[in-house]
Amino acid sequence: MRFMMLMIPGGYASAASDSMPGAEAVESMMKYNEALKKAGVLLALDGLHPPSSGARVSFKGGKPAVVDGPFAEVKEVLGGYWVIDVRSRDEAIEWARRCPAGEDDVIEVRRIFELSEFPEDVQKVAEGFDELRG
Repeated sequence: MRFMMLMIPGGYASAASDSMPGAEAVESMMKYNEALKKAGVLLALDGLHPPSSGARVSFKGGKPAVVDGPFAEVKEVLGGYWVIDVRSRDEAIEWARRCPAGEDDVIEVRRIFELSEFPEDVQKVAEGFDELRG
């Protein structure tokens, strides 16, 4: 089963666009990432720039509208993610518990849909897309 672990760092919503983690934080996170890799469960990972350098595209009334960051109404933002392939939800949660996260950080663990979970008519419509993923 594939799961996405979403890092929601405390205070990141208001971070400056050039905000970067320090070497000590990166070093401890790299040790964690290496453990995921050595266990053979890591499929992908990335850190994200703060929302102040991003944009949001909304579709009210069916028309796209763009708002540049930062986003004042946002309390929690995504700071990065891991995609892991494990045997169960419990195993995914156990990996999240091992992360060297800060006191105000949160990791949300979400299962990724597999095409095989959808009804046959949906699988037919999405046919071929699964191979493009990767």
